[in-house]
Amino acid sequence: MFYGLNKFIKNLLPRQLFYRGLIIVASPIIILQITISIVFFDSLWIKTNKGMTRALVSEIETFVKAYDNTNTDKDFVLNLFKSSLNFNVNLEKNKSIPKENLERWFSPIDRSLRRELKSKNLEYWFDTTSYKELVDLKINYKDVGYFQFYIPKERLITSSARLFGLWITLPAILIISIAIIFLKNQTRPIIKLAEASERFGRGEDIGEFRPSGALEIRKAGFEFDRMRKRIVRHLNQRSEMLSGISHDLRTPLTRMKLQLTFIKDKDISNKLSEDVIEMEKMLNEYLQFARIDAKGKTDTFDINLLLNKIIKKYNNDKINYEGFERIYFNGRETLIERCLNNFIDNSIKYADKINIKLEKVKNNIFISIEDNGQGIPEEEYENVFKPFYKIDKSRAEAKSSVGLGLSISSDIVKSHGGDIKLSKSKLGGLKAKIFLPS
Repeated sequence: MFYGLNKFIKNLLPRQLFYRGLIIVASPIIILQITISIVFFDSLWIKTNKGMTRALVSEIETFVKAYDNTNTDKDFVLNLFKSSLNFNVNLEKNKSIPKENLERWFSPIDRSLRRELKSKNLEYWFDTTSYKELVDLKINYKDVGYFQFYIPKERLITSSARLFGLWITLPAILIISIAIIFLKNQTRPIIKLAEASERFGRGEDIGEFRPSGALEIRKAGFEFDRMRKRIVRHLNQRSEMLSGISHDLRTPLTRMKLQLTFIKDKDISNKLSEDVIEMEKMLNEYLQFARIDAKGKTDTFDINLLLNKIIKKYNNDKINYEGFERIYFNGRETLIERCLNNFIDNSIKYADKINIKLEKVKNNIFISIEDNGQGIPEEEYENVFKPFYKIDKSRAEAKSSVGLGLSISSDIVKSHGGDIKLSKSKLGGLKAKIFLPS
């Protein structure tokens, strides 16, 4: 039960730190303002208005009783109440009070006035909306007609409520505005750190990162920058070491090629030449795999144009392509091209029909490559991305591949912040769906 409630509350809360901080700051202010307002309106405004309305209705009742007394001068009573009680009253003879009900159930003025008039057993009708400063009140007087009262609204309500509402609202708005500015300044360094981490995770060059903000955020930024420099230094050292190994190994391989030309037995010469060529290819693939994370140039390019260029290069009737006109992506074009080439090469080897589809859903780019080949077992979907892994060595052309193609493709996509999912194709073979964040 508590887990479900906790999960429900988490789903209601915003996910961004700025809005969570704003709730933490603004909620107590808003709750305090509402509490003060309720207490004020309940204990002061409503009770004060109720007392003013009760006094007014008592004056009206007194006027009706005085006017009804046979021993009093009617004109004198009318003039006395007009001059002393600040409301206008006239006797409308041979008229009936209106049947139309203009009372507002949500208005405190109407509720208080209706309650007090009913308590005095007076037959009444009133309108508080037609006049800005006056209340139109009609009291039935026997069978003669009714009394028409025009009463100033200040006799029923106090103006201090508006001033109180103004003075309690403006400081709250001012405090929350200052809190918004402060929270923006505090969350900006966190956003910059997150953006720098994301770009670095995609393999982009972020230049010199300068930590800013509060002490804890500066410390996190400083540690991130140190970690980034260590990783870059490690990658550079590895690339330089592999370049040196490549150079050192190519020299003896070249000598072996030259020496093979002098062997008279052509069978032995051809077999050894094949082994040397395979070693060169393996060496090239090892270096290619190790350099995936190396520093490269990041540009904005059109993936649709890139796919058209790749498919045109193959010039193969097996390939059917469906894509948008233009979809731009910020990344390393040569690596994305290498990744797509690896998947298309595999499909061409084992299938007669290949469907390639490019689409963009919101801010996500999807490239699906499916074929009608033999496919691979579902339990091998994760294994094929491991370096040097082969499902069936008899099928995999051992002398032309060392099992690094899909591993290289996976590293390329993940270095751009994306992912690859394998599934069963509708054509009967394998479907590879490449996801890239745009």
